[in-house]
Amino acid sequence: MTSGLWELVLKGVWVTVQLLFLSSLVAGAVSFAVGVARTSRRWIVRFLAGLYTEVFRGTSALIMIFWVYFVLPLAFGWQLVPMWAGTLALGLTYGAYGSEIVRGALNAVDPAQREGGIALSFTPWQRMRLILLPQAVPEMIPSFCNLLVELLKGTALVSIMGMGDLTFSGNLVRLALQESAEIYAFVLLIYFAIAFVITRLMRALERRLKAGIGKAPQPAKTPPRRAEATGVGATGGAA
Repeated sequence: MTSGLWELVLKGVWVTVQLLFLSSLVAGAVSFAVGVARTSRRWIVRFLAGLYTEVFRGTSALIMIFWVYFVLPLAFGWQLVPMWAGTLALGLTYGAYGSEIVRGALNAVDPAQREGGIALSFTPWQRMRLILLPQAVPEMIPSFCNLLVELLKGTALVSIMGMGDLTFSGNLVRLALQESAEIYAFVLLIYFAIAFVITRLMRALERRLKAGIGKAPQPAKTPPRRAEATGVGATGGAA
């Protein structure tokens, strides 16, 4: 490829990384807000949080991008730039999946921990902040890692808005060179490299958080070796 085409691909990688970072921030905030709301004692809060989860989890991210970028301007008369439209659509969609991760992890905490917080006269927010979240967050990391990788792959959907992400740039290079297999193989490798980095970072974060609450993985214990038969024992056994 020429230097101009390389520059186009690198710009696409940068746009993809930016979109991934921004939409992950939105998705993370939504995940914790809605996930915690789904454990509320008030039925109306649980109902609204559950309604949001079911609506956004049950709709296509592609249609959501269409709706945010193309329908909102017609309905309300204001237009989001592609970056913010993609960030909002992806963040709200994947945040609905993340809220179930948060809800499940919070419900998995031993009920005795909640009861201990009540016995200490902690407020609901203190119990959540000091007892539940420190134990639940480390258990969320593997699922959030998978969700981030899925979000990375979901960023390719913003190419329908003409946004110059990695997929859009790769397609332009393919049209310029008329080499589909080589270009798309290269794009796949870039997505894999980014996903690999995300996985390693999340695993390191998981180890650090679990170490903070005394759940660091312990090295496997070596099984005791069988005692070797001595000459006397061997002779006795032969007898």
